[in-house]
Amino acid sequence: MVETLKPPGCGERDAQLGTTRDAGPVEEEWRKKARSQEGLITRRQLRAAGVRAQAVAHRIATDRWQAHSPTVIATFTGALDEAQRLWLGVLHGGEGALVAGLHAAELGGLANWHRDEVVVLVPSGLRVPTPLDGYRFLRTTRDLGSLRSTELTPPCCRPIVAVLLWASEQDNIRTTRGVLAAVVQQRLTTADQLLRVLDGLGRLRHSAEMRRTLTEIAGGAQSVAELDVRRMCRQHGLAQPTRQVKRYDGDGRVRFTDCEWRLADGRVLVLEVDGAFHMEAQQWEDDLARQRALSGPDRVIVRCTARELRDGPTRLARDLRRLGVPRAA
Repeated sequence: MVETLKPPGCGERDAQLGTTRDAGPVEEEWRKKARSQEGLITRRQLRAAGVRAQAVAHRIATDRWQAHSPTVIATFTGALDEAQRLWLGVLHGGEGALVAGLHAAELGGLANWHRDEVVVLVPSGLRVPTPLDGYRFLRTTRDLGSLRSTELTPPCCRPIVAVLLWASEQDNIRTTRGVLAAVVQQRLTTADQLLRVLDGLGRLRHSAEMRRTLTEIAGGAQSVAELDVRRMCRQHGLAQPTRQVKRYDGDGRVRFTDCEWRLADGRVLVLEVDGAFHMEAQQWEDDLARQRALSGPDRVIVRCTARELRDGPTRLARDLRRLGVPRAA
């Protein structure tokens, strides 16, 4: 076999994968395969391309290649980027393995839900791969071919499927509800589409709660806080608020309020729900300025935290009733 790699110590992936003047057909075959997989290749793929085990060991020993798992080789030096980490997971997982979880959802556009751990689905007919730091390999009897995205690389679940499967695994039901609200709020799909896919997946943990959540989202709630407000009102007999109302502040800028109720005296009560990031000093000052700009003789603005809404809804509902929020019809 022709050895035509760059000198040891070269850390540029493109240079090591590029065609060389003396490259023969055997070497060009593995180069094409590695290039299609972000520079990663399995030992089995190398053998199929005619690369001998001794040649692989030599390139690793001379710091031209790296062994990132017992089965997967990087044909370059240096750290893996995010795309290469995903390729490492599916190649180590074996034939038919798919990136799942929130990494598959990120490939589909989901933002602000990143997790370091990469989840990989493995066909039940394969052995469970050897453990790999930063990865979780799950064997499944599901038909992974039917779950695979036809548009995204590396091989991964369709983002909607990945979100539903990940949501079903969570112990904290608020996390389950939060990710479902996020994919709809970010306009990656609709609640109705999620419900249809959920029905097609069969039995899943938390499926009943996910259906309730998606039904509420389809009715207009776009975030976990809005879902919590709706639930609080239903449990304590309060009228459901109008959500995300478009308002103009004192400077003429467009604002959207979280929840509003029309009171009996004609005034409007506004409830703003603050998440954890609202506790930061700059955000807190911005919120105070926003409240002043939205306030007026006919508008009362009150605030609560997301934690209070989650853990103390009875007290909040009592305060809202005292302020004049009407009871449900």
